[in-house]
Amino acid sequence: MKIAIIGFGLEGRAAYDYYAAGNEITVCDQNAELTLPDGVSGRLGDDYLAGLDEFDVIVRSPFVHPRQLVEANSPDILMKVTSNTNEFFKVCGSKNIIGVTGTKGKGTTSTLIAKLLEASGKTVHLGGNIGRPALDLLKDGIAADDWVVLELSSFQLIDLRTSPHIAVCLMVVSEHMDWHEDFEEYVAAKQQLFIHQDEDDIAIYYPANETSVSIADGSLGRQIPFYEAPGAFVEDDSIKIGDTLICKTSELKLLGDHNWQNICAALTAVWQVVQDVDAARQVLTSFTGLPYRLEFVRELDGVSYYNDSFGTTPETAIVAMQAFDQPKVIILGGSDKGAAYDELAAAVTKSNVRRVILIGDQADRIQAALERVDYTDFTPGGDTMTDIVDAASDAAEAGDIVLLSTGCASFDLFKDYKDRGNQFTQAVQALAAAA
Repeated sequence: MKIAIIGFGLEGRAAYDYYAAGNEITVCDQNAELTLPDGVSGRLGDDYLAGLDEFDVIVRSPFVHPRQLVEANSPDILMKVTSNTNEFFKVCGSKNIIGVTGTKGKGTTSTLIAKLLEASGKTVHLGGNIGRPALDLLKDGIAADDWVVLELSSFQLIDLRTSPHIAVCLMVVSEHMDWHEDFEEYVAAKQQLFIHQDEDDIAIYYPANETSVSIADGSLGRQIPFYEAPGAFVEDDSIKIGDTLICKTSELKLLGDHNWQNICAALTAVWQVVQDVDAARQVLTSFTGLPYRLEFVRELDGVSYYNDSFGTTPETAIVAMQAFDQPKVIILGGSDKGAAYDELAAAVTKSNVRRVILIGDQADRIQAALERVDYTDFTPGGDTMTDIVDAASDAAEAGDIVLLSTGCASFDLFKDYKDRGNQFTQAVQALAAAA
């Protein structure tokens, strides 16, 4: 067959490995300087999406919107389009698949699910939007009784044709409005994780978020809330499910109410598979989280520094602030994702924030939102991470938290959130103690 792989990032390369044998592969990518494998044709540069009708199969990478394919060709082109995720569901040797979506917390929840299952003796394959592309997992030889956990973004879900046996929806708020046409399309993409389920499947959702409720409501399966009974919940400073005590919240290494939500979502999902209290307690009391998610960096002169670079929306900055009772110096700003900052500014006034360090393209908009709520303790951070960390360190006092949780994307000053987080950690480690 003649196969076009659209985009040659991680998922595009996984698709190439999967389809290469016995097929004629053409890689279509906007990067005109892209180096391709030997013997692979390329359609590179500005017109990389043109003329796709000549191919039998078109493999869409996540960051290419289906709308772009239609605009460059015709609506009929979508009949030929598949994706890593769609092909994985089609050929995976196990039907024991758990899919996790939401705006934030997907990676933490997916990782916890995988660890909880592994601790209970299951063989688990974790991938999707975290770690390895779905098709790459097939290289491990997935057996019929293995479990697969997939973290899935709206980019991967927008044209999904199959739903997993267990689908989990965390809190959903507006994000990626620079990619989606509107919030309704964003929600519709998330709904694909649920709407193909049947009566034997399970839909797990966050009942305090109306959007999460509406997304899960598209499922024909059994719908179970988390953070309240009958799912896992927090009561009397304890994590419980049903009448079973799993552990005390004081024993958890993960900080913040939002992480307790992630824990309860993961525990609710795994409880539908195996009910192993000892394994659950061991995992939940030892798991310290993923990089760039409220990651402790160091303490210096009584000030603790935390790296939450993964948080790229106002909502994630809010929950990061709320994870700490101590006075805070928070670094806010970056590149635009189409968000508003009024709720963020209001949260700053209620979250014991000593100083806001403003950075990047959105600094002026965030400052204006802060001024509208009469908050004026803000300082420009500069254009390098060294300057930003110096400004935060100068503003902090012993007992404070310095928190990188910008509420914005990173592409104005940094390559991505990982680059921003790595530079923050390096700059904090380079700080010298006061004489």
